[in-house]
Amino acid sequence: MDVRTVLPVIALGWLILSAGLFGGERGHAAEAVAVVDAVGAGRHVAALADDALEGREGGSRGGRAAGAYIVETLRGAGLRPAGDEGTYYQRFGAMRNILALVPGSDPACERELVVVGAHYDHVGYGTAANSYGPTGLIHNGADDNASGVAGVLEIAEVLQAMPAKPRRPVLLAFWDGEEKGLLGSWHFVRVRPQPLRDLRPVFAVNLDMIGRLRGDRVEIYGGRTMTGLRGILAAANRETGLELIFDWDIVDDSDHFPFIESRVPTVMLHTGLHDEYHRPSDDVQLVNTAGVEAVTRLALGAVTAVADRPGTLAGFRDASRREKNAHRDALERVLPAGPVEQRVRWGMSTRADAGEPSAPVVVRVVPDSPLERAGLHCGDRIIAIDGEPFATQATMLQRMASAGEALTLQIDRAGRILEVHVVSGEAPARVP
Repeated sequence: MDVRTVLPVIALGWLILSAGLFGGERGHAAEAVAVVDAVGAGRHVAALADDALEGREGGSRGGRAAGAYIVETLRGAGLRPAGDEGTYYQRFGAMRNILALVPGSDPACERELVVVGAHYDHVGYGTAANSYGPTGLIHNGADDNASGVAGVLEIAEVLQAMPAKPRRPVLLAFWDGEEKGLLGSWHFVRVRPQPLRDLRPVFAVNLDMIGRLRGDRVEIYGGRTMTGLRGILAAANRETGLELIFDWDIVDDSDHFPFIESRVPTVMLHTGLHDEYHRPSDDVQLVNTAGVEAVTRLALGAVTAVADRPGTLAGFRDASRREKNAHRDALERVLPAGPVEQRVRWGMSTRADAGEPSAPVVVRVVPDSPLERAGLHCGDRIIAIDGEPFATQATMLQRMASAGEALTLQIDRAGRILEVHVVSGEAPARVP
């Protein structure tokens, strides 16, 4: 063993101790109620994006050191191993997924597995095939994807500390080999380790590059893979108030894809590409740790909502594999203003959405109508009337037609839930 091998191991020990995993500030979850916080997330990002880990290439000594850090964090929080032979590791070739389980509390759905994961590998020193250069330097991958790993570690600690566990079991997964072709997540969906073989994944969340939140905008992929999934995310977003940008394209560019291909409803949360992507400059000082906290809280809300959902979960929505952003744009296309021959009571037109039948999208707001004056926008989705949700667009229209002189609409505007208070008007609408 030469000095180049020894130094990363020594540095890893220092990183583990500095993270407070052995009796420090973030020790065993049972000692205090854990919460998702920017400081804890930032500490994990700094440890995983340290030069000592040499860019965490899958199968490398730096990748193994990163795995050791994750395992010690899980062990320190008291989480149950869910890998091979009583360990946290699921090995495949020279690489290793890392798996920990929070058991469910309801025997009626104890075999329905909710998965939240992130890949922990990066590209090492970079090559012409995986780096935008310069190559030969350590690519620390602070955003890609130390940020996502930090988020899953924070979720793990919160779930473990909950006095009442979710109804369904939750798997905390850290994928290896993502940068080499989604190898770890593909291996998992094909070959589950013994502790998980009797469990069936019913929902998954993938956190990839959540460290560069700008303008509170979070990109959501896979949001059409289960009917009503947008509503679940919007409800989980109440506390964080992020702007959710739903991308309907499904591409094999991260670990959500193998789950979707396996017909598991899955979403990926992502804060967008940037100039440091797959470059040595993707470093810790550029990570927005407050943003990591916010996105992680959104993910935690979605995971716990699904894990605690009563009854049978909606299954995989096959139409999502055929839907593209062009279909989204057609659904949301604004209707042109036209002549109005009679007085307008409320003043809007909506279009039904097969993927979200209980959230029709507003495609026209009549000028100078009560709803325009109340602040309704095209693109808003109506999700409740006077606090009561509805099942379909037809039901919504019936309830608005029979309403009194005033009502309150609850709307989803880019994933933010708002209220519009409107009074029926008698003034005729003006057409431009």
